[in-house]
Amino acid sequence: MRDKLLSLIKKEGYKVSGEVETAVNQLLEIMNAHDKSDIKDILKWLKEKRKNHPKIVEEIGINKLDRWKTDPETGNIIHESGNFFQMVGIRVTGAKDREVISWTQPIIKQYECGILGILCKKINGVIHYLLWAKFEPGSIINPQLSPTLQATYSNLQRFHGGKKPRFAEYFENKGIGKIIVNVEHVEDPSRFYLKTNRCMIVEIPEDDDVEIPEDFIWLTLPQIKKLLKIDLAVNALARAVFGSM
Repeated sequence: MRDKLLSLIKKEGYKVSGEVETAVNQLLEIMNAHDKSDIKDILKWLKEKRKNHPKIVEEIGINKLDRWKTDPETGNIIHESGNFFQMVGIRVTGAKDREVISWTQPIIKQYECGILGILCKKINGVIHYLLWAKFEPGSIINPQLSPTLQATYSNLQRFHGGKKPRFAEYFENKGIGKIIVNVEHVEDPSRFYLKTNRCMIVEIPEDDDVEIPEDFIWLTLPQIKKLLKIDLAVNALARAVFGSM
């Protein structure tokens, strides 16, 4: 079918570029998953995750934070390890194309590149993508569907003293599997200073019997496209990855 579609496009006088081939591949992906596009059960699954979510987030004073401190000279908020992010101040001048030419503001400084990675594989001949119902402390609602791996360099290096992020081995260094997408992008530079993320999609073999925790779910491309149109279902970082396809 792929060859027939490409042949038809050529016959109609259109140039078959890399972008056209990608679009044809995605069209075939959607067509092959035509009977796996319903999202009612997925929304029910997500609703149950939210209903049974035990985590509590409350605002406390900066001076009550564990392992974080305010530098007495600069006022910067830093982690005792010197890793993760800092809250610093910046001064901007000469911004002639903005609402004001100069200003000062606090900003989150994190001069490191994180990984936003999504695993995919064929299940019964249909490509599925692995998303994570992930808790984030600043979210208006929890959990939201997130990338398979959503981790900063500090997380990957375990500077927090905790566990290695799940599925990191598929995306770090040379990784495991076939790299479909691999592109670096800047993360919200109005709030983050020098912060980037590498958006990745990695395909693993159909017979790779990877163990999936209960907060993860395999979804087809048609299901994802529908979920992207629903309020607060898919987080911004997963959207960034799928926007890189």
